[in-house]
Amino acid sequence: MSDPKSRSCLCSLFIVASLICGAYFISSAFISKEYKDRFSRWEVINMLQNSKSKMCKVQCRPPGSEALPQAIVVKTSNLEMRPLWSDSVKNGNLEQYSNLLAIAVGIKQKKIVDRIVKKFPARDFVVMLFHYDGIVDEWRDLEWSDRAIHVSAVNQTKWWFAKRFLHPDIVAEYNYIFLWDEDLGVDNFDPRQYLSIVEDEGLEISQPALDPVKSEVHHQITARRRNSRMHRRIYKFKGSGRCDGRSTAPPCIGWVEMMAPVFSRAAWRCAWYMIQNDLIHAWGLDMQLGYCAQGDRMKNVGVVDAQYIVHLGLPTLGAMAENEAIKFYSS
Repeated sequence: MSDPKSRSCLCSLFIVASLICGAYFISSAFISKEYKDRFSRWEVINMLQNSKSKMCKVQCRPPGSEALPQAIVVKTSNLEMRPLWSDSVKNGNLEQYSNLLAIAVGIKQKKIVDRIVKKFPARDFVVMLFHYDGIVDEWRDLEWSDRAIHVSAVNQTKWWFAKRFLHPDIVAEYNYIFLWDEDLGVDNFDPRQYLSIVEDEGLEISQPALDPVKSEVHHQITARRRNSRMHRRIYKFKGSGRCDGRSTAPPCIGWVEMMAPVFSRAAWRCAWYMIQNDLIHAWGLDMQLGYCAQGDRMKNVGVVDAQYIVHLGLPTLGAMAENEAIKFYSS
């Protein structure tokens, strides 16, 4: 070991080992600090997420339900009538309807409304009548009257009723909401086939086309096209308000009239919020419905030609033309 070369070699090894150990301890310190920082950040993120989750459990609940156990809170309802005494409640055999038909009605259009309601299968539709003339009892002789929901308020329009009695949480169980006028002929209309087309085409807001010969047509886009299943736009090259293939706004494309609209559940939830409390005739509402199309109004709003109706154009709310309705159905 007294050899100078051996001592030099040992010194070199010692220096190298010292450097390696130093580098190891220094890097360990940095790595440890980095992991501690990361772990600290993860803890903060986790705490924030837990905090948000706890806040949402309180803040995302319906107002007034905060004091209740979460499991007991029921956010939505429906229009199903419940029997006072029946084993069907215990057995869970109550009928489950998938759609809603709501119509504003007056007694002088009773025959027309009767024909409309009979077109809608009882096992698929809840029926709700808004009696704007205050007369309810005179509907009791109709076979379907007892299963219908009757709401009465004198001289109010269907939009007044809809805002107050068709809250989205009340009709949340229904796939489609038909919000119709009473002066519609339905001889060439089948609700099931209509909804089959609506679902195939992905329509969130729609209406049946109008028979152009027998109907009072206010907007050409609503008129029925022969040999067509449905359409979304209209072409008009003459006069004012021209429409062509480049048109992107209503009433050239993505537009329905307010006499017989059909809303999907999601579209109605949006449209309900758009209805103002002082809205009477819904003038202008039709131009804004595209906001509720759940996407592109040019694709999700349309008129169904294969299932069409007749718009009689009868004046209502106290100025009803009963003779015109009788003449239509006797022809």
